[in-house]
Order: sequence, then C-alpha cells, then structure tokens
Amino acid sequence: MSSLTSNWSRLSAKLKSSKKQKQDRHSVSHGKVKKTKKIPKNETTLHTEIVEKAIDNVIKEESLLFSILWANEGYITQNDLQNRTITLPSGSNLNESRKTAPGKYLAVDCEFVGVGPEGAESCLARISVVNYYGYIIYDKFVKPTEKVTDWRTWVSGVTPKHMKDAVTFREAQEEASKLFDNKIVVGHAVHHDLEALFLSHPKHAIRDTSKFSEFRKISKGKTPSLKKLADHFLNIKIQSGEHSSIDDARASMLLYRLYRKEIEQQYKLKRSN
Repeated sequence: MSSLTSNWSRLSAKLKSSKKQKQDRHSVSHGKVKKTKKIPKNETTLHTEIVEKAIDNVIKEESLLFSILWANEGYITQNDLQNRTITLPSGSNLNESRKTAPGKYLAVDCEFVGVGPEGAESCLARISVVNYYGYIIYDKFVKPTEKVTDWRTWVSGVTPKHMKDAVTFREAQEEASKLFDNKIVVGHAVHHDLEALFLSHPKHAIRDTSKFSEFRKISKGKTPSLKKLADHFLNIKIQSGEHSSIDDARASMLLYRLYRKEIEQQYKLKRSN
C-alpha cells in the first residue's frame, strides 16, 4: 500500500498537467483554431487503478465471508448468499460472547513453507482457527522446525519478517490441541492440517469439505479445490494471489454451514454402516 501512496503523490502533479492540457485543447494559432491531439490516459494511472481495483475486490471478498458467517444463525441458505451487503461487527457487537467464544464448531487452515532440497517438502508456518461465526479464535505464525529453502510467499503469504513474533511449533501444537478438544473440526482436506500439527482427532468429530459427495460432483468425483468450491457454491473468489489461512478457514466453515444438514446426514450414514 505504501507504493500506491507514493504513486498517488507523483500522479497528482501529472493529473493537474493533464487537466490543463484538456482545457487548452482548442488553441489559437495564426487566427485558426488548432486542435491538439487527445492525450492518452497515463499508463501509470491505468496500472494504479487496476491494482487498487484488484485490492478492493480482494478485500470485499474476504469481508464478505466473515459478514455472511457473522450475520446468520443456524443454517445458511442460498438466499443468504445473495445478500452481498457487507456488515461487519464492531464495537458492542464484538462483545457478544456467544459469537466470539470458540463454541462447538471450529474451522482450521494452515499455510506451509518449503524445506529440504528445492523446497520440495512442506513445513508448517501458520495456523488459523475460526469459530462457527467466522470469528478468529487463533491465528499465529509458526517457526518452521527445519531450515526454510522456499518461503513460497507468492502462495503462502509467509515472509521471513513474520517469524519475528512467531510461536514455536510446540506452542502451536499445544494450543491447537486444547482448542480442538471435544470440538467438531471443520476444514478442507483437514487431515493435512492435523498431520502437520502431529495431532489426531476422532473421525466422527471431523467435517471435511473435500469429501462431501455434493462438492465432489463438480470435479467428477475427484477432490475439488477449496478455491473451486468457493467460486461454484458461494460465488466468492478466494486465493486470487497469496493465500490467507483465515479466509480459507472461513470459506470451509461457510461451505459447511451452507450444506450442514446434508453433510451431517452423510456422516451419520457412514457411522451406521
């Protein structure tokens, strides 16, 4: 954002100059009206507008996930998704202990960095946990247990500077274990996140959006990506650039709540067989 601010300061002078040229478009020369050529829009201005629009869209999509989760109780319907008005909690609303407490359902997502030769192996670098209403219960960067050979910032969003206040793996593991105890854990391919934390969780208390039959239909029975599910079922764009484990956790929770009844029925059938 600092680069955008500096761009605007440089652009302001250019915009004033452009405005003056527009006013003098019809200038008099030797008694004749001379038309000046139309000045094309400055390329830097176009680039800045494109970048700002992209940032606004990302912020809007991220806020929309939280807004829908927070505003609705119980099941979420397609009608609820049609309301694209973003209303985020603030002030006294955030004091609603019922909505800010961990509760029964928690969604988790992790980000990873590359370790080993060419960064081919993955190592935990961030864990985010949100509750039923999308409220952030836990969000910490984690110090990798091995030397990082590829930060994968373009996709993980993790950089070396995030390690300044990062917790140790042991701390993250212990905190996550306490949070997940006696909870329903929601996530997309959530076994990867649990494995990264070296944690186990009862199968009957896991709700994995990657395994729900209705979701798998759009990928012909294969495991669909969370990005694809969010786009298809929520009409919300995620993972447009660097991933956010908070947004991914919220997307998983929103998908679960949208099909909660059907997902619970599917899990009951599996347990009875």
